[in-house]
Amino acid sequence: MHTALTQDGTVLTLFTDDAALRFHAIWLRDNAQDSATRASGNGQRLIALRDIPAETRISDATVEGEMLRLTFAPENKTLAYPVAWLLSNAYDKDLDQQQGWLAADIELWNADLQANVPTAQFPELSRRGSAFAHWVEQVTRYGFGKIEAGPIKEGALFDVVDLFGFVRETNYGKHFEVRTEVNPTNLAFTGLGLQAHTDNPYRDPVPTIQVLYCLESSAAGGENMVVDGFACARRLQLENPEYFDVLARYCAKFEYAGEDGVCLTSRRPLIELAPDGELIGIRFNNRSLAAVTDVPFDKMGLWYDAYRRLGEIIDDPAMEVTFRLEPGEAFVVDNTRVLHARKAYSGTGKRWLQGCYADKDGLRSTRDALHRTAQEAAE
Repeated sequence: MHTALTQDGTVLTLFTDDAALRFHAIWLRDNAQDSATRASGNGQRLIALRDIPAETRISDATVEGEMLRLTFAPENKTLAYPVAWLLSNAYDKDLDQQQGWLAADIELWNADLQANVPTAQFPELSRRGSAFAHWVEQVTRYGFGKIEAGPIKEGALFDVVDLFGFVRETNYGKHFEVRTEVNPTNLAFTGLGLQAHTDNPYRDPVPTIQVLYCLESSAAGGENMVVDGFACARRLQLENPEYFDVLARYCAKFEYAGEDGVCLTSRRPLIELAPDGELIGIRFNNRSLAAVTDVPFDKMGLWYDAYRRLGEIIDDPAMEVTFRLEPGEAFVVDNTRVLHARKAYSGTGKRWLQGCYADKDGLRSTRDALHRTAQEAAE
């Protein structure tokens, strides 16, 4: 392993057995790990970019075992970098990817996942051991997970959220009841079947995690269904790239005004991409779609054709996983990716679920912290 510098010292090339990776001097200096640059406890930067000279360059570079030592001018400051860290954070690669690309920790699925639904027992999750780590990893990868053997008590869903995050309160309160009501304010509180959808698309931002917890389940029907919205979007893209592009390019409008003093609205595309093309979100909820006015006249027909086809894919039984929640069981769903639905249930018997929202950053933080702990234990 060796290095080479450009004549002006603004770029360093690290040569390994497998690659030649280039790094800008300013990037290396900004990402220094020394105690004067970053706090040892939390890793946050102690300096701003304005504190680093704009004319920063590398005046000397040496490889010592698994460390790379660099001297920066005009500061005349020598800093050490683990080679392994540089390799894992290298950015000298082709970053131009196809529209709709997916992060490496996401796995698409369809009805074939029926026999392998990510499931864990609540008592094991509460011990936060290997079963908990595995379940969190699965929920992050597939976008949903089921919990069994939980306590049958009101508010038990908060115990689920406590495993990985915090409840996000909305106008529905800290939680909401899902059961048949007279004159309901929302169709979710009837015995009607519901098309697969994401919740609260009229919020900005949407709640990114939803928890539904079963307390009673003696009514016939009412099975829960989940659909991978990312898999549906990818299928649409493969069938008709023009459909995918029009749903990703133009905003739909969503609205909810079912209560006095509440009028929630948002403008977001049905298929949401990051600026670099990563597929990061699905918003699909026919009940809350307002008049679409942000699609040009000459594209509106195409937009509706694409919207119809996406709905047909979502409704395809080949895309859905179905399960029935019994008392003490729950499921957690990534509301930015996975759509959920419910089959109709009869007016006889009882069906009572409690639901609440949380945020995905808590789930991902829990997963990443578990990864870091496992790595430190292995060192």
